Amino acid sequence: MAALPVVLIAAIADNGVIGDDNRLIWRLKTDLRHFRNLTVGRPVLMGRKTFLSIGKPLPGRETIVLTRDPEFRPDGVHLAHSLDDALAQGQSLGAAMSADSVTVAGGAELYRQVLPLADRLELTLVHATPPGDALFPEWDRSLFVAGARESHPGGSDDEHPFTFATYRRKETRDRPRPGG
Repeated sequence: MAALPVVLIAAIADNGVIGDDNRLIWRLKTDLRHFRNLTVGRPVLMGRKTFLSIGKPLPGRETIVLTRDPEFRPDGVHLAHSLDDALAQGQSLGAAMSADSVTVAGGAELYRQVLPLADRLELTLVHATPPGDALFPEWDRSLFVAGARESHPGGSDDEHPFTFATYRRKETRDRPRPGG
């Protein structure tokens, strides 16, 4: 069985900021709907701090929380204590769910670890420069092909203009495969 693609999903400000004090820093209802559409029916991998900022498992998804804390045991989620274990669980759960991908929802440290393995990036490019303490890691755009782009103005539901952008990894033979 072929490995399911790993899809990294993030909202990133023009200055690279993705959060501050373990919380979202903008109100973008359109982006929240987009995130839901990208993740429902799929396993969603996130770090412990990201999970705590959400406060509960995401409905319609299998939530995998990566943590180094052996005492951390929230109800309704799958726990992993290494990236390899988290990705293997994502592959297994995804296959059981007949999902088309394993999704990764943050935070910054998890994004840094998963970027070399990601098959696709689904980014919301937020056209603002807010202060924040969590940054999206630097990434080599030459390893990806830019795909669909969809611009959205700011408005009553979205406090900043933003662009949905898809990037697909170029195929390379020597790249590590997720979960295996």
